[in-house]
Amino acid sequence: MDRLREFLLGLPRRQKRLIQVLADTLLVWFALWMAFVVRLGLDELTNPFVQHAWLFFSAPAVAIPLFIRFGMYRAVMRYFGNDALIAIIKAVSLSSLILGVVVYWYSNHENVVPRSIIFNYWWLSLIMVGGLRLAMRQYFLGDWFSAAQHVPFTSRDNGLTRVAIYGAGAAGNQLVAALRMGRVMRPVAFIDDDSSIADRVISGLHVYKPKHVQQMIESTGAQEILLAIPSSNRARRREILGFLEGFPLHVRSIPGFMDLASGRVKVDDIQEVDIADLLGRDPVPAQSELLEHCIKGQVVLVTGAGGSIGSELCRQIIALHPTTLLLFEHSEFNLYTILSELEQRVVRESLPLRVLPILGSVQNQEKLLDVMKTWHVATVYHTAAYKHVPMVEHNIAEGVLNNVIGTLYTAQAAVQAGVDNFVLISTDKAVRPTNVMGSTKRLAELTLQALSCERAPVMFGDITDEPKTNKTRFTMVRFGNVLGSSGSVIPLFHKQIKSGGPLTVTHPKITRYFMTIPEAAQLVIQAGSMGVGGDVFVLDMGEPVKIIELAERMIHLSGLSVRSEKNIHGDISVEFTGLRPGEKLYEELLIGDNVVATQHPMIMRANEDYLSWESLKAKLEELLVAVKEDDYSRVRQLLRETVSGYAPDGDIVDYIYQQRRLLP
Repeated sequence: MDRLREFLLGLPRRQKRLIQVLADTLLVWFALWMAFVVRLGLDELTNPFVQHAWLFFSAPAVAIPLFIRFGMYRAVMRYFGNDALIAIIKAVSLSSLILGVVVYWYSNHENVVPRSIIFNYWWLSLIMVGGLRLAMRQYFLGDWFSAAQHVPFTSRDNGLTRVAIYGAGAAGNQLVAALRMGRVMRPVAFIDDDSSIADRVISGLHVYKPKHVQQMIESTGAQEILLAIPSSNRARRREILGFLEGFPLHVRSIPGFMDLASGRVKVDDIQEVDIADLLGRDPVPAQSELLEHCIKGQVVLVTGAGGSIGSELCRQIIALHPTTLLLFEHSEFNLYTILSELEQRVVRESLPLRVLPILGSVQNQEKLLDVMKTWHVATVYHTAAYKHVPMVEHNIAEGVLNNVIGTLYTAQAAVQAGVDNFVLISTDKAVRPTNVMGSTKRLAELTLQALSCERAPVMFGDITDEPKTNKTRFTMVRFGNVLGSSGSVIPLFHKQIKSGGPLTVTHPKITRYFMTIPEAAQLVIQAGSMGVGGDVFVLDMGEPVKIIELAERMIHLSGLSVRSEKNIHGDISVEFTGLRPGEKLYEELLIGDNVVATQHPMIMRANEDYLSWESLKAKLEELLVAVKEDDYSRVRQLLRETVSGYAPDGDIVDYIYQQRRLLP
C-alpha cells in the first residue's frame, strides 16, 4: 500500500488528471446504473446499457466538462477541503439538471426514462464522486482512521505523541488538520469551556470539559496539551495554565493569529508556553500620537541596536515611518542580525525608509558626533549599556566607561549636533543600587538630568570646548527585567529543563519585575514623547514575581514534577546557588515616593533629586581618573558620594583589582 501510494504521488500531473477523469467516468456510469436499480429493482430491470445507451453516453459527456470547469481536477487530493466539496456539489447538481433537460427533450414513448432516475442519479453521484475523493485523501495522508478515533475498533497506536487540544474553535481544528498532515503528533481529544459542545465529536475527536481532564488522560493516554486559544487574553490564559499545572502533562501553545497572518509562523508551529501568560497582565493599547511624535518623518538613531531592547525598538520604529533609521552597534554580529531582519521587512512591506548600519562604540565621541551631524538626527534612543550585574561587578572599568562615559558622550554629541529628543533606557537596578551596574545607570540618569538644566553646558572631554545652545530634550525611562532578553532567567530555565535539571535559583526569596520586550519597547517610545526635559519615567511593571514560583510553574507546565524533600521521586529539582556579587533580593522602581501620573495609565513620572552640571562634571572627571588608574576603591567611593542610596554588597570583586592585590 505504501509503495502504491508513493507511486501514485510520483506520477506527472497530466497522468494523475487522466486517472481521475477515467475514474469519474466509471463512477458516473455506475451512479446512473444504480439510479435505475433503485427505481426499478433488479427483477424488473432490463439491460439499461442497451435500452438507454444514449443516456449513458450523455451522462459523462455532460458531467466531465462541468467537473473540469469547476476545477475538480486542479484540487490536490491530500489537501482536499470544504471548498472542494462545495465545488463537487455544484458540478454534480448542475450536470444532473442538464441531464434532466436532455432526458426531457430526447426521451420517447418507447424508451421512457422515469423522472426519479435523475434525482437518484444526483444523490448517488454526490456520494460516489465526493466519497471517493474523501477516501483518497485519507489514503494519501497515510492514516485511514485518523478522523475516526471515536469509532470502536479503529484506534491504533502509531507511536506518535498523543496530544489533547485545548480549544475546539477554528484554531484548534486547523491545528488538528496540520498535525494529522504532518504526522509528528497524534491529536486524541479536544478540551473546551463551551458547555454546548461538551461530549460531542469534532473532527473525529471527543470534546471534554476542563473538569474532566483527568478522565480524558485515562481514556486517551494524552501526554501533552496544546493551547489553541490565540484570541484569549493573558488573564484567561494564566487561569487556564494555573488549572493545567496540576496534571502530569506538558503544556505548549500555538502562535497567535497576528503571527500567522504576518507569515512569521505557521499554525502547526508548536512552541513552549509564553511565560508572559503566567504573568496574566494584558498590555494597554498604545496611543498612536505618542508613538509617532518623535519618529514619524524624522531621522532616528538607536544605540545598542542589536541588543534585546534595541532590536525591538528598531522593529517598532520602522512601522512608525521615519525617513531614516540608523543602527549604531558595537557588535558586528548583532548589527548584521538586526539589519538583515529589518531589510527583509522593509522589502516585504514596501516601507519608504532607509535602514543604515553604523559600527561603532558609544565611547567614541567623535564618531557619535559625526554620525548625528551627517544625518541630521532628530531622535536618539540610547540603549547601549552593559546590563549583566555579576559581569559588570567583575569588570568595573568597562561598566563605568560604557554605562556612564558612553552615555555622557552620546548625550554631548546630541547637544552638539542639535538633536531634538534623547531617550535613555534605564533600569530598576538604578534605585538604591547594591552593584556597579545599577550605580552606573543611576549616574547616567544624573548626567542627563544635569545636562537638561544647562542651556549651554561646557562639554566634558569633547572635541571642542565651544559651548553649544542645548535644545535637546532629555528623557529617562526606568523599568525592570524583560522576558527573553540576553541573560534572562527564562531561557536559562528552558535550557535546564531540557537537560533534565536542576533549575538554579540564587535565593528562595528573590523576586523580580517582568515585562515583555515588545511591551517595554512600545512604552519607551510613548514615554519619550511625553517628557519636557530631565524627566524620569517609570513603567508600571505589575506585581513582582518570586523566581522560585516561576521555576516550579515552568517545571509543571513541562509535564514534569518538582523533586523536593516532600516528593523525592520528582523529575527535576530546584537548587539555590546563593546571591551573586552585587545582586539584590528585591528590586525597586522609585527612589522616593514622589511620583505623579501621566496621560498613559502604565507610565508614571518620578520627581527625584539631581546634581548641578558643574558639581557632577567634577565628580565625573575624578571618576574617569580613578578608572584609568585602576583605583577601584576610589571608584566605589566616588559612586557612593554621587549616587544616593548606593550601598555596595561585599568586597570589590573586579578581576584586575583582585589579581593585582595578589602580586608582590
